[in-house]
Amino acid sequence: MTEEKGKKNIQGAQVFDLAGLVSYGEGAVVSRTLMENSAGTVTLFAFDAGEGLSEHTAPFDALVQVIEGEGEYTIAGKLCRVGAGQIVLMPAGKPHAVRAEKRFKMVLTMLRKA
Repeated sequence: MTEEKGKKNIQGAQVFDLAGLVSYGEGAVVSRTLMENSAGTVTLFAFDAGEGLSEHTAPFDALVQVIEGEGEYTIAGKLCRVGAGQIVLMPAGKPHAVRAEKRFKMVLTMLRKA
């Protein structure tokens, strides 16, 4: 996975084209942190076709919002196809994986437990 360098925490009171904040990389998953603080993180991802993230768990709930294309998510053994404008929750402690049959972009919001 590739992190776009030098780009963290977007500025307040500015309007951004969400899909334009991260570019696709050939044969790569590219990420950009939009916000990070003690409450959690908001990260934008661009997945090239055929790319993905292998099965793993996270200690926090993770809300995914697909903004372009369609992603395939396996969450605790259940396959979910999530398209532009749709969301899915990946609960804390549940194994999940992400796969891109075709290119797509998503926003991942991770919320730490209070």
